[in-house]
Amino acid sequence: MSAILPGATIGILGGGQLGRMTAMAARSLGYRIQVMDPDPSCPARFVVDACFEGSWDDARAAADLARGSDVVTLEIEQIAVASLEAAAKYAPVRPGVAMMRIIQDRILQKTWLVKHNFPVGDFRAIHTEDDLQTAIVALGGRCFLKSARGGYDGRSQAKIGFGNAAGSPEGEAHDAWRLLGQRPAVAEKALDLEKEISVMVARAPNGELKSYPSAANHHEHQILAWSVIPSSISPSLETQAQEIARRIAEQMKLEGVLAVEMFLTRDGQLLVNELAPRPHNSYHASERACVTSQFEQTIRAVCDLPLGDVSVVKPAAIVNLLGDLWLDREPKFDRALAVPGVRLHLYEKHLPRAGRKMGHLSAIGETPEEAVHRVLQAKDLL
Repeated sequence: MSAILPGATIGILGGGQLGRMTAMAARSLGYRIQVMDPDPSCPARFVVDACFEGSWDDARAAADLARGSDVVTLEIEQIAVASLEAAAKYAPVRPGVAMMRIIQDRILQKTWLVKHNFPVGDFRAIHTEDDLQTAIVALGGRCFLKSARGGYDGRSQAKIGFGNAAGSPEGEAHDAWRLLGQRPAVAEKALDLEKEISVMVARAPNGELKSYPSAANHHEHQILAWSVIPSSISPSLETQAQEIARRIAEQMKLEGVLAVEMFLTRDGQLLVNELAPRPHNSYHASERACVTSQFEQTIRAVCDLPLGDVSVVKPAAIVNLLGDLWLDREPKFDRALAVPGVRLHLYEKHLPRAGRKMGHLSAIGETPEEAVHRVLQAKDLL
């Protein structure tokens, strides 16, 4: 493999906040950037050289992007396989089409993980309502139903058996199946969790691989609320988490970055939850915590450059700022920025709405706990 050096053009499929921050890192390295996104005023538009308007299944727009690019990557995994294949005719697409085909479908993804002996929680593939009724019993009466394709931040998901709905389990299942559009899904057994973590791993086409120290993640309403690097799990669990993430990257022949989300159960098991083949919300803190941010690492990996140092310089945490903050009044950013070690990161999204990620705050600290305390204090002051 030969490196794609600064001065070349990188195409990004997706122009949301992840595409925007990746583009900013690429600009610092001296690359030209173009993106494709359904929204002509997407967050990345204001920091790139060109923006192609196209939906995720617009193969022609993806091909147009790739024609003028030396390499193509992505910031969202919902890009249609046909679009990825169209782009690959004109430039290397990293991560590759074969890997994306598996990750885009939760049934295929979990089946692949089991086949390759990675630890996952008990689950069932659901194709009919009868499948779901049978699965609920097999999974102990409490489970999460997730659409096989699409959906994130709690979207296209339903909880069953948690006592939050009137009626019988059969009725709950019926409602959940209809809520998800009666489409293929995965039913996952509810687990007794100690903590949720993730490990970001980068792998270049030349085979070089580096994985970041794990991040600890706290979710509210199935949306990531805050995250901190490092996670402070035990050294033995850290070793295990690193090994799982690195093996997945190797066996999938990753070219780019991959976030491996994991559950730590109260009885000490580490189980793979989901895979995200792109920069990840839980590693936004890498900009503050690590020698090399996840965004710069993405560029290094897809351009086949030497991978950057992933060491933690200082613990750092982020807290997401959702559109709910803007619905009553403009947030008091000056108050938040008065907290020592806090920075503000806004994504230049023009229309705030409930649940929409509009930006984040980050903070450093002498310990992970201090970083979390500072960033949550800053959010409270908004």
